[in-house]
Amino acid sequence: MLKLLALKDAYIKDIQGATAIEYGLIAAGISLAIVAVVFTFGDQLETTFTSMETAMSDANDQIPN
Repeated sequence: MLKLLALKDAYIKDIQGATAIEYGLIAAGISLAIVAVVFTFGDQLETTFTSMETAMSDANDQIPN
């Protein structure tokens, strides 16, 4: 009976897979945050990057060859 209780206690104290699960949850949380930001600010981000692209292209056209 004591051996059975010792095996149960060893099984409960075994945390071998806990770290991988924690890292998976952290990665999932970061992914959800990125998706939320893109859906919330997607149009504004597209406008910002388009204006940056235009400004850089115009600046490149100003450089003499």
